[in-house]
Amino acid sequence: MTQNLEGIAQQLKNADKKVQLIYAFNGTGKTRLSKAFKELIAPKAEDGEEKDEEILSRQKILYYNAFTEDLFYWDNDLEKDGDPKLKIQPNSFTDWILGEQGQEVNIVETFQRYTNDKLTPIFIEKDIEQDGRKTGQKTYPEVIFSFERGTDESSGNIKISKGEESNFVWSIFYTLLDLVVESLNKPEEDDRETDQFNQLEYVFIDDPVSSLDENHLIQLAVNLGRLIKSSQSQLKFIISTHNPLFYNILYNELSLKTGFILSRMDDGTFELEEKRGDSNKSFSYHLHVKDLIQQAVNQDSVQRYHFALLRNLYEKTANFLGYNKWSDLLPGDQKAYASRIMNFYPHNTLSNEEIAEPTAPEKAMVRLLLDNLNNYGYWQQGEQND
Repeated sequence: MTQNLEGIAQQLKNADKKVQLIYAFNGTGKTRLSKAFKELIAPKAEDGEEKDEEILSRQKILYYNAFTEDLFYWDNDLEKDGDPKLKIQPNSFTDWILGEQGQEVNIVETFQRYTNDKLTPIFIEKDIEQDGRKTGQKTYPEVIFSFERGTDESSGNIKISKGEESNFVWSIFYTLLDLVVESLNKPEEDDRETDQFNQLEYVFIDDPVSSLDENHLIQLAVNLGRLIKSSQSQLKFIISTHNPLFYNILYNELSLKTGFILSRMDDGTFELEEKRGDSNKSFSYHLHVKDLIQQAVNQDSVQRYHFALLRNLYEKTANFLGYNKWSDLLPGDQKAYASRIMNFYPHNTLSNEEIAEPTAPEKAMVRLLLDNLNNYGYWQQGEQND
């Protein structure tokens, strides 16, 4: 049964499981689902004002998604030709974890684990003032980065890549999550070093792996899985991802019996389907992609993004079968035309091309290329495992 994202969020809440793992393609609505779930568990204040979402004592849910990164932005200081700084939006979250909990070293170690052991973030500390007087509290409004070359040598301030920035934000969140698990593992509230997490019920993590290479992705998944397994409290975890490898590692690391696949229908509704086994054994990633394209072909509703899915399908099939190039699987008499549209549509960025609906010959090509894959035993093997 299909439903809106609020309905999916309610379904996740009603399941009342310690861990729920969700697979979905990019663009399906994972990030919006995390926001819908947050709003279900901890709604905005009745007066309509945004609550400080990082004040943990007032929250029942802690979540990581694309919006988490919005707390951070670059000041390149182009006018004064100064050093680039990663600015932090005013919030109690980073001040608490850096100031009160002193987790700077752990954040740096986690960040370097996923990037480079010489790339070092330095948190800039400033006094909080009120009415012109220092309050005795500290705030951390910006971060600079450098490559450490020796005891007293560094490269000076540098601007890190978008991927490294994402890893940095994740490192702060992961350090916080480690604190949460450790604190809540103490059953007696009086034994905990902080009462900030006592009301926390859920952790929702959406795709922390978009900028990681395969080796670091595996490391992150294993570390996250082990941290979740170490949780002995009533805390519940929901994790969504577009990456089959990340899904599989977590599924097996956590010894799960079932997972979910989130799909968006053509009418804008969603379906959360329960599956047994990891993506290789159950929902069979390649078979699910094939079903999505087949449904569009049957309903004559092929859109631009189906070409990207089709190319992804060919790439995975070629890789599985040992072909050097995915284009080697294309039918000979249609190879040039098929290769052109498969290369063009997934990567074009012109707005008028995005709006235009595929032509009838282009839709017919999708059907032909999908049927062509039936010539390969990969599909028969997959269907037997489904």
